[in-house]
Amino acid sequence: MSTPVTSQTTSAAPKKSLRVLYADDMRELRQLLEVVLGRDGHKVESVPDGNLALDLLRPDPTAYDVVITDHHMPTVSGLELVAKLRAMNYTGRIIVFSSELSEEVDAMYRHYKVDFILPKPVFPSELRALFATL
Repeated sequence: MSTPVTSQTTSAAPKKSLRVLYADDMRELRQLLEVVLGRDGHKVESVPDGNLALDLLRPDPTAYDVVITDHHMPTVSGLELVAKLRAMNYTGRIIVFSSELSEEVDAMYRHYKVDFILPKPVFPSELRALFATL
């Protein structure tokens, strides 16, 4: 697993436009991420919960290059979403946002081989720098 991007990471132009699916129950955060990544040329679709993310991915697990999920969400948590993505053989990148994770939950995300776990708040400059490396 890769380590989180730190504030020392430099920002760079994206290498290519990525198709991103973002699941978070906070509308304001979804809108912010759409703007930040959209300005860099990425195509972002956001949904308020993990069930809706799964609905979008079931017909074609290759429809998105990156799935970003919040950990704490109603109905389907980020961990449940990641487990179901792995069960459907999703091969894209997975990024988890969380304000706190226990050691046990962190270990489960690592078991499912998520690419990055970023602590909230996630700053736009850090996210843009991370996406420049994908």
